Amino acid sequence: MKTADLHGLPPGVPEHLHSEGIEELYPPQGDAVDAGILDGESVVASVPTASGKTLIAELAMLSAVQRGGKALYIVPLRALASEKKAEFERWAEYGVTVGVSTGNYQSSGEWLGSRDIIVATSEKVDSLVRNGAPWVDDLSCVVADEVHLVDDRHRGPTLEVTLAKLRKINPGLQTVALSATVGNADEVADWLDATLVQSDWRPIDLKMGVHYGSAINFDDGSQREVPVERGQKKTAALVDDTLDEGGSSLVFVNSRRNAESEARRLADVTKARLTGQERDDLRELAKELRDVSDTDTSDDLADAVAKGAAFHHAGLASEHRALVEEAFRDRLIKVVCATPTLAAGVNTPSRRVIVRDWRRYDGEFGGMKPLDVLEVHQMCGRAGRPGLDPYGEAVLLAKDSETMDELFERYVWAEAEDVRSKLAAEPALRTHLLATVASGFANTRQGLLDFLDQTLYATQTTESGRLETVTDTVLAYLEANEFIEREEETIRATNIGHSVSRLYLDPMSAAEIIDGLRYAADKRVEKLRIIEGGGSASKSSKSSKPTDEPDEPDESVGFTTASDLQAEQNGEVDEDDEDESDENLDADDFEMTYPTPLGLYHLVSRTPDMYELYLKSGDRETYTELCYEREAEFLGRTPSEYEDVAFEDWLAALKTAKLLEDWASETDEDRITDRYGVGPGDIRGKVDTAQWLLGAAEQLAGDLKLGNNVAVREAKKRVEYGVREELLDLAGVRGVGRKRARRLYEAGIVSRSDLRDADKSVVLAALRGRQKTAENILEAVGRRDPSMDEIEEDTSTRVAAGASEDDDGQASLGDFG
Repeated sequence: MKTADLHGLPPGVPEHLHSEGIEELYPPQGDAVDAGILDGESVVASVPTASGKTLIAELAMLSAVQRGGKALYIVPLRALASEKKAEFERWAEYGVTVGVSTGNYQSSGEWLGSRDIIVATSEKVDSLVRNGAPWVDDLSCVVADEVHLVDDRHRGPTLEVTLAKLRKINPGLQTVALSATVGNADEVADWLDATLVQSDWRPIDLKMGVHYGSAINFDDGSQREVPVERGQKKTAALVDDTLDEGGSSLVFVNSRRNAESEARRLADVTKARLTGQERDDLRELAKELRDVSDTDTSDDLADAVAKGAAFHHAGLASEHRALVEEAFRDRLIKVVCATPTLAAGVNTPSRRVIVRDWRRYDGEFGGMKPLDVLEVHQMCGRAGRPGLDPYGEAVLLAKDSETMDELFERYVWAEAEDVRSKLAAEPALRTHLLATVASGFANTRQGLLDFLDQTLYATQTTESGRLETVTDTVLAYLEANEFIEREEETIRATNIGHSVSRLYLDPMSAAEIIDGLRYAADKRVEKLRIIEGGGSASKSSKSSKPTDEPDEPDESVGFTTASDLQAEQNGEVDEDDEDESDENLDADDFEMTYPTPLGLYHLVSRTPDMYELYLKSGDRETYTELCYEREAEFLGRTPSEYEDVAFEDWLAALKTAKLLEDWASETDEDRITDRYGVGPGDIRGKVDTAQWLLGAAEQLAGDLKLGNNVAVREAKKRVEYGVREELLDLAGVRGVGRKRARRLYEAGIVSRSDLRDADKSVVLAALRGRQKTAENILEAVGRRDPSMDEIEEDTSTRVAAGASEDDDGQASLGDFG
């Protein structure tokens, strides 16, 4: 089918496609047009990687916009959202506007209503529906990229429920689902009431094979000689062979450590193949990578990149990954060693894909488990770049003939597995059932079951009664925690249930946070009783009560109710109401009645929404000692050491909380990565999650009048900026960040007002003589004349601030996202 023959698109789009060299559609694209994507028909396209799925989506969305509608493109990863937005923005010259939204789950994203095409993750779309985004009602087309990820137990249920909700809101919604080739694409199409377009066609040939001995044995019976020299690794020989033909290689391994070590080894192969210009360009790229983060990981990546190799995994900062991906696409980096995260939709094709590791450690499995066929096929699909490579090769590695035979049977000749819904798991259902009630999609048990009947799970299940049983269990849990209330047949979300849904919390996380905040409020009341009542008498009175019976507030003592605590914290207490005995309070005792940052970090770290750090060998002893040392700060009862699983979880949360406390105490990034065995991307992930959960805790504390809002807000701000309390004001200025704030503070500039009025020479010295940076910061803080022209830095201030001449210090997590 010729692009010139396409109909129903904005004027100029067919000509634009022609100018991009797309004169004729690929067969799967033509099949999708025949199935009616230009006329609003729903389609499931199950085709290989690099076979033109994105253009199928674009044609559907552009035709929907031309009909006066609005389109939504759902991606599985934030990184893909930015990539797709940039790709779709080329249609701006034809009047098509694009918006992207991935964060802030409490936002309704009303501004997105002015956009024609909206790109978002499934989690963000789910939160927009919960928060009543008005433009959702106007959608006429939704595209679900990588829809086979409904099989993923973490994000799959959200994608599944979100599609079901969108289709219920908009009964005539055109649904276009893009999938890898899977075993049961017909089931997915049936679920979505869509026409199936299924094809094995690729724009360039893909040969899959296994390297054994001195040759690659391909699935078509051919061989390619790739001898391995004595002392040489198979991977190095294959990468070297690819470079002989000017191609690039993607090497998939099973762990971050292996990705980094393999990249170091392969850098010795690639460095000898670089031109002089490439060496210069790579040196500049290496400098950019070092500036992203002041960690060993950043340095190790830069060292490898300077030689033409790189590693890629989730522990890297987002800037690290983006720079590596772009340089690899530009063929500047010759080989990337990656964990399977790179196979999940990111556009990084190469001449040859090498699957070095086809087993991965799985704790539930109890050892090394073979990868799924679909996952390996996704990796292999990265081989071959249309327009750049004449073919693509995907190679697995075998050490003997028996393994070679196994790899052919298991992966090369095998069909991908069926995708199966994971919705019936209780953790997924408790989140989505509450949201379904709170959002008004159902208000009875039968209504919930009817809604769930629109999901893929209902299409697939053969287990009679399973969904009803899990639904009843979840409803009982939600009712017990006061997130819903039932009156005869009617189910309603409580006020706090609505808040939990809008905050996008797992109800179990919300219950944990609420219990912890109530524990803190009760502890504060009791502490104040002891202090104001003279200590021992009040304490003995407390201990005489049954432990399961709540204390009655003593109206003769100040600040004993939750509202009193909040008023006291906000400075709203009338001095005439204060007991004269307040003047005898011990200041340290009084301060200890507030939750500490560590206590709050530990509270959010033990919720299901925070991925805890693992306890490694030797960690149990270290964190058990710390646990008892700081037990008074925890917002909840510490489990006994004999409660083995509960105590291990408590310590894992403590390790996570200690990382957050270190970050908020201005501990250097490289020390944190070394101490906890994580990468800068992991720190960013923990910090982002802690910010979100602490923000939710602050709102829940206010909704329930539990007090402590100020303490929660401060802990959130400290972890956001990565600073101690005294730097919060400065660190919030755009462009300052944690290390610049510290240097300004040490130079005697301790607040925004100080910064606004400070001597420019002092500011310039504290900022290491960086004039443009100083001007931008002074402008951000409201200085009338921020110019640094003819300003000389005060060198005595620089010495006083105490950092090295070449340490700008802003390569910190506060500066990248």
